[in-house]
Amino acid sequence: MALAGSLIPALVVINACLFVSLCFAADPTVFHDFEVSYITASPLGVPQQVIAINGKFPGPTINVTTNNNVVVNVRNKLDESLLITWAGIQQRRSSWQDGVLGTNCPIPPKWNWTYNFQVKDQIGSFFYFPSLHFQRASGGFGGFIINNRAVIPIPFDTPDGDITIMIGDWYTKNHTALRQTLDAGKDLGMPDGVLINGKGPYRYNDTLVADGIDFETIDVHPGRTYRVRVHNVGISTSLNFRIQGHNLLLAETEGSYTVQQNYTSLDIHVGQSYSFLLTTDQNASTDYYIVASARFVNESIWKRVTGVGILRYSNSKGKAKGPLPEGPKDEFDKTFSMNQARSIRWNVTASGARPNPQGSFRYGSINVTEVYVLKNKPPVTINGRRRATLNGISFVNPTTPIRLADWYKVKGDYKLDFPTRPLTGAPKMETSIINGTFRGFMEIILQNNETKMQTYHLDGYAFFVVGMDYGEWSENSRGTYNKWDGIARTTAQVYPGAWTSILVSLDNVGIWNLRTENLDSWYLGQETYIKVVNPEPTNKTELPIPDNALFCGALKKLQKPEDISFATSIIGNKSNFFLTLLMILSSAAIHIFH
Repeated sequence: MALAGSLIPALVVINACLFVSLCFAADPTVFHDFEVSYITASPLGVPQQVIAINGKFPGPTINVTTNNNVVVNVRNKLDESLLITWAGIQQRRSSWQDGVLGTNCPIPPKWNWTYNFQVKDQIGSFFYFPSLHFQRASGGFGGFIINNRAVIPIPFDTPDGDITIMIGDWYTKNHTALRQTLDAGKDLGMPDGVLINGKGPYRYNDTLVADGIDFETIDVHPGRTYRVRVHNVGISTSLNFRIQGHNLLLAETEGSYTVQQNYTSLDIHVGQSYSFLLTTDQNASTDYYIVASARFVNESIWKRVTGVGILRYSNSKGKAKGPLPEGPKDEFDKTFSMNQARSIRWNVTASGARPNPQGSFRYGSINVTEVYVLKNKPPVTINGRRRATLNGISFVNPTTPIRLADWYKVKGDYKLDFPTRPLTGAPKMETSIINGTFRGFMEIILQNNETKMQTYHLDGYAFFVVGMDYGEWSENSRGTYNKWDGIARTTAQVYPGAWTSILVSLDNVGIWNLRTENLDSWYLGQETYIKVVNPEPTNKTELPIPDNALFCGALKKLQKPEDISFATSIIGNKSNFFLTLLMILSSAAIHIFH
């Protein structure tokens, strides 16, 4: 009896730990199960195949806190391989979990794989999506929130609620059909609509919008303040976001708190995320329109593509009616949009993930060690195929992911010779990547020589957007740089016929994808990678290869089916896992007491 009695407190502690996190972890662990599958949905009134997670489109929002460990078990029930990438989440020291083809072997159909990473020293609003085979065009995306630790204040009063809104252009053809269009050397053409949280437009106009389309409704209470996180998860269309009769107080973007300022509308480009404070201070005489409309296009043709949802007060007196609130008028003159982008500034006095102010990282006083001018041009034909390029190189994914090839010393997998300036000769298809210097400070000038908007994203890092302007960048352009409160983010827009300059501190070891977020250009090769290696003999700045690593290409013989069957869900098998742990600890306790 004495033995049993002495074990009870230990078992109670163990049991409590099981429902919070593993007792032995320094930081809490958050578990998610993702079953990725096809479902039939009709977001624009036409039945089509979409990619759902756990039967939902969009997928569930992951909600964690700074320094949490995140375990996401992915079961691929698609008919093709799959990778999930965590846009903007900086997997510190571990590009093994990045979820892009240059660093990870794909999860085969009907297989299971578990991501395991830490959101170290991060806060903010992000999203995840499938990175292969043009799959994002069919869904598979969802929000990713990283909250401040309780000991770190946020630079505004705690909101009364948190709302995630995913906007994006949409086609009624699925991703395989769109992919075939690109493979045939054709453009995708005009989208069929814009979705808000996976739903089509509210019928604000009987001529433009068909009857019977399910639309998004967001319910709020009067006299409160909500944090609204908006993500453009679309294919290639910049969207202007606005809520009728309400100001949008910008507070954060992709992990950085901003200087707070009101916007009646904001341009959100493909792959970008913003966090607004919305105060419900209207009289609720009717519901209010939520609008996401296409930018930099002939709106007389694109009106039917507009996304429309509803903001509904609990004391609303009726349905929304009348014309939509107007957006900016400069679809052919982009000066307004660029000036708006320049107005977004870093809040240098706010704490981020750590208690020190964001402005304590004085990026403007750091010496630049490497400069790359990356230029994109309209698609070209290379070896009979239509391709997109950066600096005249169209990226070809290696058969063996770069990070895996390095670990196992596979030779000839890629070239470490990406040009610092655009090539002058004929464009070519190569697996060429950037050789970054660990703890270097890189300046990257993104030059857009196309007639359409581009956005660029860098995995593993936040970078400082220090300048943008029209024309060709030159050495003299540095005189216009913002070296004090330029916003730090993960995805920056580059206007047609213009440039954007970013600065990035290369402190995160790994192989990191630098790409356009325009899905069609990305698919056609407009990307590269930055390799960052710690030259010290005892490299403790990168985590080792995970036990459940997948193998492909030159290393495919190392892959065993049982490796995958073992990597089953911690959630799905937590009863067995916890029972085993309990038995081990109980056994140890009995041994000690004896």
